Amino acid sequence: MSATSDHPSRSPATIVIVGAGPRATGLIERIAANAPELYGDGAPFELHLVDPHPPGGGRIWRPDQSPLLWMNSMAEDVTMFTDESVEREGPLRPGPSLAEWAGQVRAGEVSPALPPELAAEAAALTGQSFATRRLQSAYLRWVYERSVAALPPGTTVHEHRDRAVRVTGPRDGRQQVWLERRTAPITADAVVLALGHLDAEPDAEQRALSAFAAEHGLVHLPPEYTADSDLSGLRPGEPVLVRGLGLAFVDLMLLLTEGRGGRYERGPAGELVYRPSGREPVLYAGSRRGVPYHAKIGYSLDGERPPVPRFFGPAQVDALLSRPERPDFRRDIWPLITKELGFAHYHRLFTAHPERTAGEWSAFEEKYAACPPGSPALDALVTAAVPDPADRLDLDALDRPLTGLRFPTEDALQQGLRAHIEADLTRRHDPAHSPDLAVFLALLSVYGQLTRLGDIGGWWHGFFSFLASGPPGPRLEQLLALSRAGVVRFLGAETTVTADPLRGVFRASSASVPGHAVEARALVEARLPEPTVDRSRDSLLRSLHRDGAAATPAGLLAVSPADARVLDRAGHPHPRRFALGPHTDARASGAFARPRTNAPAFRQNDATARALLRCLRDLSCRASLAV
Repeated sequence: MSATSDHPSRSPATIVIVGAGPRATGLIERIAANAPELYGDGAPFELHLVDPHPPGGGRIWRPDQSPLLWMNSMAEDVTMFTDESVEREGPLRPGPSLAEWAGQVRAGEVSPALPPELAAEAAALTGQSFATRRLQSAYLRWVYERSVAALPPGTTVHEHRDRAVRVTGPRDGRQQVWLERRTAPITADAVVLALGHLDAEPDAEQRALSAFAAEHGLVHLPPEYTADSDLSGLRPGEPVLVRGLGLAFVDLMLLLTEGRGGRYERGPAGELVYRPSGREPVLYAGSRRGVPYHAKIGYSLDGERPPVPRFFGPAQVDALLSRPERPDFRRDIWPLITKELGFAHYHRLFTAHPERTAGEWSAFEEKYAACPPGSPALDALVTAAVPDPADRLDLDALDRPLTGLRFPTEDALQQGLRAHIEADLTRRHDPAHSPDLAVFLALLSVYGQLTRLGDIGGWWHGFFSFLASGPPGPRLEQLLALSRAGVVRFLGAETTVTADPLRGVFRASSASVPGHAVEARALVEARLPEPTVDRSRDSLLRSLHRDGAAATPAGLLAVSPADARVLDRAGHPHPRRFALGPHTDARASGAFARPRTNAPAFRQNDATARALLRCLRDLSCRASLAV
């Protein structure tokens, strides 16, 4: 965009956004939406985007990815736009979901320049489809271009395909953003870090494993984004130990099977059968839970949505924040969450499946509200009102389904795990279990409230991802086929990996099959690195911390929950520096969201955009007085 300034006597105000992925795109959309109210007829401003990867998708959602890599949400559940559910001060600016956008592409209502293979994907996409990540990249690029076009007239947008390495400048003055390949900095009135998922230096355990691998000629792949991993060292037919059974594992599984020429077909009974190419390694996969993430729910919610928040909403968060001491997650927060999730579960059970309950919902609700979380009285109430134990919500059993189970042989473990996955797939596609979907919606609500509480530790994020952010059902069906073909072997729960210096190999064992171990010359850590400031490979984030920005005990960048301003070690917000994303203690569950879920990222984007525009407006006013 070109600037046509009405104020030639002074340089325009400038915002630098470091990172050009979906979080930055969402922020730009909110800047454009809020500018007419908060910036009005002020002088045009400049916007600089700094990212080595293309704007819109950024690194994680870049277009040059394998078509085997899918999103883990249905296309109708992916949007970048606010709706009436989002709590915000700024105006509503509706826009299409991914599915609706694909429909508009098919109808010729929008005309992004899609290559033929993506145009074909868009043409075939339905609301219940799982789009490829490269199609999502095209959607994000379109959202970015639409958002830039909506910025105030005269705004200039500069795209820098570079890395920002440091931010300098006084608290009360303009900031300098230094780029890797540029000798002079970009001078900015405000800076926003929207960095997304970052690489990290290995921790002590990973350093020791890498050193062992180097000494013995082994392969060790530390935690990283799987699409960026060099998998060439994982040789056909050889065993590979894999720690992690989440989304990173699913990506790894795809790239090492179909990605190496294998294919699927239907057997005589309709079961999925994998036909190996002969180029696959054998994946021995385990984790602390020992089971893959729950499949995405494959049906929509009919009827009344769970009326959440009820027991963990703004009032409860206000009460927690008013305490003189920092609330403890297990003691103070988790009991409220369990009651909220239980409320959603039983509300759905009583209203959608009343034949499986005893009594009326109104009477149950009144007694449920009066029972303390986790109390014997609450247990007794549920037992009396829900006759079938299978209809009762048991979060501990959901979280750790293999706890206490022991299998006599490795083959028995494989059969047991396949039965578990088959049961999960059946349940997640059966509306008779729609309380599961109500719990999913309650989990989204809880996540939105937790962003106000800052760093609550890492356990919750893992629990949320396990229940609410698992793979599409077809991916678990493929995992079952790979297991039956012997390409994937499950290790079990509480998987541990050790380095054996005498044999020069990695060895894995688990609590599920006592006495059984697997040896291999390759180990893959199938997970993203922890988003810690001190071990981040992002030099900008590390330098910001060295220069006084605060980090939480878990290593996250501390920001103001009100508007994402970076906090110093005394707890004071920086007037010109902001940060959004998973490296902060206000991390949301994703940069895009399911429609009508009051997405925390959208709320944060709106608040930060308004703070930025007020900052520019105040600077503009001061400059006008000085002229």
